[in-house]
Amino acid sequence: MSKTPRILLSAYQCGPGMGSVSQIGWEWYSGLAKRVPVTLVTHIRNKEALTKSGTPLPGSEVHYIDTEWFAGPLYRFASRLFPRSQHSAFLVSSLDYFVYDRDAIALLQKLKPKEKWDLVHAVTPVSPAGATRLHKLGLPVILGPWNGGLASPANFPEIMKDDVGWLYKIRDIGRYLDRAFGTTRTAAVILTATNATEASIRQENRGRAVRMLENGVNLDVFQPATWDTMPSEENPLRIVFVGRLVPFKGVAMLIEAVRRVRNEFPVELSVVGDGPLKEELEGVARTAGVQDIVRFHGALPLPEVAAEMRRSHVFCLPSIRESGGAVVLEAMASGLPALAANYGGPAEIVADEIGRLLSVAGAEALTADMVKAFREIARDPEPWRQKGLAGRIRAEQRYGWSAKISAMLEIYDRVLERKPLNG
Repeated sequence: MSKTPRILLSAYQCGPGMGSVSQIGWEWYSGLAKRVPVTLVTHIRNKEALTKSGTPLPGSEVHYIDTEWFAGPLYRFASRLFPRSQHSAFLVSSLDYFVYDRDAIALLQKLKPKEKWDLVHAVTPVSPAGATRLHKLGLPVILGPWNGGLASPANFPEIMKDDVGWLYKIRDIGRYLDRAFGTTRTAAVILTATNATEASIRQENRGRAVRMLENGVNLDVFQPATWDTMPSEENPLRIVFVGRLVPFKGVAMLIEAVRRVRNEFPVELSVVGDGPLKEELEGVARTAGVQDIVRFHGALPLPEVAAEMRRSHVFCLPSIRESGGAVVLEAMASGLPALAANYGGPAEIVADEIGRLLSVAGAEALTADMVKAFREIARDPEPWRQKGLAGRIRAEQRYGWSAKISAMLEIYDRVLERKPLNG
C-alpha cells in the first residue's frame, strides 16, 4: 500500500457478543485496528461491551453517539407492538439510525475531518436501507458490505404472516432517503453481498459496486469437528440449528423432519438460540413426541456455539428468508456439511461440494428434503463428512476475517490512488 490510510469507521452496531450485526462491526474495528489507524464512531449502547473488550484498542480512538432519548422509547414501543416478531420490532426501532447518523455527522464535522482521516467506511447497519450523509465530511465514502433487497418468499404465506412480513416495506424509507441524501450517488465504493443487494441499487450507481459478503468467520473460535463417532445404529445422527427462534427460521419444520425419521435411526436435534417462539417450539416438540431428542439450549456465547457445532454431524438452517448467512460460515468453519433453504444469502454460499440446498416450493417440500438428507447422512455418512471437510477449506480461503481485512485494505488503496475498482 502506497500510504497507510487513516480510517474513520462508522459502525452503528458494534460489539462482541451483542448479535450478528454488532459482531460484524466489532470484527471490522478490531481487525482494522491491528493494521491501520482507526477512529470508530458508534452508538452509546455499545460502550459497555466495547469497554469490556479493551476499547479503545491500541492505535485507535472512539466517539460514542447518544440517541437513547429517542432509541429507548422507540424500541420499547416496537417490542410491545410486535411481541412475536423480533425482526419486525427491529425494523421499526432501526429508524433511530437516522437520528444517530445526523448526530454523528454534526460531531465529526467539528473535528476537521480532512486533516484527521483519509476515508470513511460505514460498515453497519449492513442494509441498503441504512442511508447515510457521511459524504458531507468531504472524504471518500465506502459503504458496506451491504446485504438486503431480498423479496419475501412466495410459497410460505402462513409463516410470513406470523412474521408480519408486510412490515418489511418499511425498508423503502431507506431507499427514498438514499435518493434524498445522495448516499449511493456520492459513494466511492458500494460493497454488495448478494445478487439481490446489487439489484436493489440504482442502475446508474452499480458501476461502483464490488462484491463482498458482509459476514466473516473467526477461524480460531470455530474449529473443525472430527466426527470421532460416526452416525450409526448405535450412535445418533446429531443435527444442530443455530439462530433466533422466530417464524421465518423454520424450526417447526425441522422438528417435524426429525419426528419423521426418529423411528428409522437414532437422531438428536440441538436448537441453539432464543426468541419469542421458544416456549411455542418446545410445545411443538412435545406434541410431536420428540421432546426427548430435541434439546433447546437458549442463546450461547460464541465459544459454546462452536463447541455445540463440533459435537454435531450436520448443520441445518431451514430459514425461508435469510439475507445473510453468518451461521452457515460458522458451520463450514466447524467442518459440518450445511443444509439450507434455497433462498437468499445461503443459496449463494452453499453448494453441493459442501452441503445441499433445500426446496422452497413450500413447507412440505422443504420438510421432505430435510428428511431425505437426514436419511442419506445416516445411511452413508462418509460422503457427507467429506463435504464438511471441503466446507472448512472454503471457509479458510474465502471467509476468514483476516482475509477480508486484507481485501478491504486493497480497496482502500485503490480508492485513495484512484485506481480501477475491479481488475
